[in-house]
Amino acid sequence: MPPAPAPHDHVVDAPFDSALSERYLVYALSTITARSLPDVRDGLKPVHRRLLWGMRLLRLDPASGYKKCARVVGDVMGKYHPHGDASIYDAMVRLAQPFALRYPLVDGQGNFGNVDGDNAAAMRYTEARLTAAAIRLMDGLDEQTVDFRPTYNGEEEEPEVLPGLFPNLLANGASGIAVGMATSIPPHNAAELLDAAIFLIDRPESDPQELMQFVSGPDFPTGGIIADSPAAIAESYVTGRGGFRVRARFSTGRDKAGEWEKTGVEKLAGGTWQLVISEIPYGVAKSKLIEQIAQLIADKKLPILADVRDESDEAIRIVIEPRARTVDVQVLIDSLYRLTDLEIRVPLNLNVLDKDRTPRVMSLKQALAAWIDHQFEVLVRRSKHRLQKIADRIELLDGYLITYLNLDRVIAIIREEDEPKPPLMAEFDLTDRQAEAILNMRLRSLRKLEEMELRKEREKLDKEAKGLEALVENPGRQRTRLKQDFAKLREAYGPETALGRRRTTIEEQGPAREIPLEAMIEREPITVILSQRGWIRAMSGHRDLAAADTLKFKEGDGPAFAFHAQTTDKLLLFADNGRVYTLGSDKLPGGRGFGEPVKLMIDLEGDVATLALMPAKLGQKLLLAASDGKGFVAQVAEIVAETRKGRQVVNVRDGAKLKVIHPIAASDDYVAAIGDNRKLVVFPLAELPEMTRGQGASLQRYRDGGLSDAISFRFSDGLSWAMGGESGRTRTETDLGAWRAARGAAGRMPPTGFPRNNRFGRVIADPN
Repeated sequence: MPPAPAPHDHVVDAPFDSALSERYLVYALSTITARSLPDVRDGLKPVHRRLLWGMRLLRLDPASGYKKCARVVGDVMGKYHPHGDASIYDAMVRLAQPFALRYPLVDGQGNFGNVDGDNAAAMRYTEARLTAAAIRLMDGLDEQTVDFRPTYNGEEEEPEVLPGLFPNLLANGASGIAVGMATSIPPHNAAELLDAAIFLIDRPESDPQELMQFVSGPDFPTGGIIADSPAAIAESYVTGRGGFRVRARFSTGRDKAGEWEKTGVEKLAGGTWQLVISEIPYGVAKSKLIEQIAQLIADKKLPILADVRDESDEAIRIVIEPRARTVDVQVLIDSLYRLTDLEIRVPLNLNVLDKDRTPRVMSLKQALAAWIDHQFEVLVRRSKHRLQKIADRIELLDGYLITYLNLDRVIAIIREEDEPKPPLMAEFDLTDRQAEAILNMRLRSLRKLEEMELRKEREKLDKEAKGLEALVENPGRQRTRLKQDFAKLREAYGPETALGRRRTTIEEQGPAREIPLEAMIEREPITVILSQRGWIRAMSGHRDLAAADTLKFKEGDGPAFAFHAQTTDKLLLFADNGRVYTLGSDKLPGGRGFGEPVKLMIDLEGDVATLALMPAKLGQKLLLAASDGKGFVAQVAEIVAETRKGRQVVNVRDGAKLKVIHPIAASDDYVAAIGDNRKLVVFPLAELPEMTRGQGASLQRYRDGGLSDAISFRFSDGLSWAMGGESGRTRTETDLGAWRAARGAAGRMPPTGFPRNNRFGRVIADPN
């Protein structure tokens, strides 16, 4: 006995990179051709094809009884697809789900999952059989219409592709991820595909755009609305790549005429109303969708939404309840489209295996043409197979007729000869099959009536054979026959049938509007109060700011800012470190009690002082200046920040702090600045830069001290300041020539009577 080879004799010495690339390429090709991409001819991946083939061999046709899915999965795994029962059962479940496939290929009995996203029951509990669409897809397997190949272990045979007339690739769609490529094909309406196929048979050189008069777009099993324009849809079909915006349908259901009540608004008592969703986008789990909407309510991201309820039974019915009856319906719908999966994008990537098993991205026309070519091949192969069957039958009929013409002699040979077969063949020029058939005839078949029936059958077969020969030889007849077959199939899937009626409508709609938060909040007057210790509250209505019940604080606390606003306003809080925080008026604590610390709403550092609180007017500009005399002009719209951390707007230098926040009126054209050294300078507003963040430019030059105050004003009106005391009087200086200078000048002493505190009397907040 020869010694066993040493282990190192099997070691292959090869560069690691080339060995890795070769092996990975083999894996990639296997994934692409035998797992992830469907065949353009039958629209199936190998696991689906083997499932249908295995169920056919189990005789699970629509008229038969159901069989346990475990039995089917066991047969398919053991004979054809040795890749695990879980993957096979998952594929089988999807073929049975009416919300996943437009035309299910498996008729399931039991729990096969639902549109909520729940999983199917275990395969030992569920049962299945084939549907009529699956039978049509496999029609012709016994007529040599397609090639068969050995299974993985060589014990059985399986078809390489299914021959049926049903346009499964586009009718049911497909999805899969291979290595380096993927496919995503949405389902379509079978009647539309058949109409397009008939048109393509007559005009194979037609423009791909012409198919759009038949195929208007995908037809999803869950319905919904495709909001894209016909031009955008056509572009996706021409290139084979693109996508479709699919929206839920807001509707209360169909009326008696079968039309949708499109508004989706149900009127309730007292003038209130609610929205009803009757269809959801394809592939979206209903439970996930409801969770998304409920989360919007919990996070207060959609203030105009009050509640969501699932009132679905067999039909989907999701009820959306608005916060108030005054809510704009379209604003609510657009907000839901933008913030939830009520609008999704379904991709189109028509990546399939062609007849040579090569992956290609095809256009709609190319995919239909490839399927039509396959049907021509099936038609010719079926006709040739039938011709062979007719020839075999005619051969036997000719032998039978010879028997009837020479009945006595045939009987004599059979009675006299020990081996009658050779004399029969020699005397009457019979073939072996004819002689064998004659010897196997029953005596009852020798009656005269049987001879007449055989002659009629012979004539009928001759006529059928001539028709089939003409069909095989004449491409024109093949086109006519295929169009007739398509038209007959279309009757089963026409728009007048329950299964064939289009479920998804094409309604061009613009993108959902981005609704500002203000539009979602009911506008109501409020009075905002911030105390010196940082407690904030919002009282309903515009209260008297001088009333005792309005300015009520904890012991040792007092008012810092108090002003009138609206619930739709954004509030800007300026800290002396140059940071700006944004507060929503609708989110402020109520006016009962003393409110809440503002630090619970924003990340305000403990040693930072609040310098100003005012409503944000998006069209307004602010004069911002630090104590070191540097400043700039900022647009309010540019400094609004939605995060708790706020936004650093003024970059103050070490030792300096934000000092001035002054709203600039539209007519203001000059700036007045006064320093701690009591020197005043007036310069044009245009000399200050407009920035969103930074230190800015110098307003005034100082030898010692810094900026005390700054204000913008209209030069022609003169410069005004408060006189002080309780009189409320102001003084105006119109002759400012002595103080007018370039920005950054040192300035000179202010006019007589200017306040000793070096303040103009700043406007902290003016909601009007």
